Amino acid sequence: MNAWILSLPKEKNQIIRALQEAQKREGYVSNDIIKELSNYFDIPIVEIEGILSFYTQFKRVKPGKFIISVCDGTACHIKGAPLVAGWVSEMLKIKEGETDEKGIFSLETVACLGCCSLAPVVSINGKVFGNLTRKSLSGIIKRYQKEGVEND
Repeated sequence: MNAWILSLPKEKNQIIRALQEAQKREGYVSNDIIKELSNYFDIPIVEIEGILSFYTQFKRVKPGKFIISVCDGTACHIKGAPLVAGWVSEMLKIKEGETDEKGIFSLETVACLGCCSLAPVVSINGKVFGNLTRKSLSGIIKRYQKEGVEND
């Protein structure tokens, strides 16, 4: 069992804190962690799965090396955020909340990145790219694909 789990008070009201810590450490909540938490807190796995499905903050899929966040705030939405998300999906063959087969990219939509004057915008691991066109987005993704493959 993970040492950090053993450091938590063995009270059922600590389960959300434990899930948050697991996600902070791994980027998602794995099946192995769920089993460990189930045993430690003496809570059925199905109950933990219920918590995970209720709270949108928890991710059940291991994130890729690069997380592409498509802004869907008002300005970005008006200037084509749904198109941008569609282009990313098409290029990487993944949908919102998924990670590609190689584990390089994950795709998510966020409410606002705070760069409205650059709309439409995406961020990749926190680096912002704005005024996107299909061509510019394609070039950005190709650079990251190359980096992802070279650094594995």
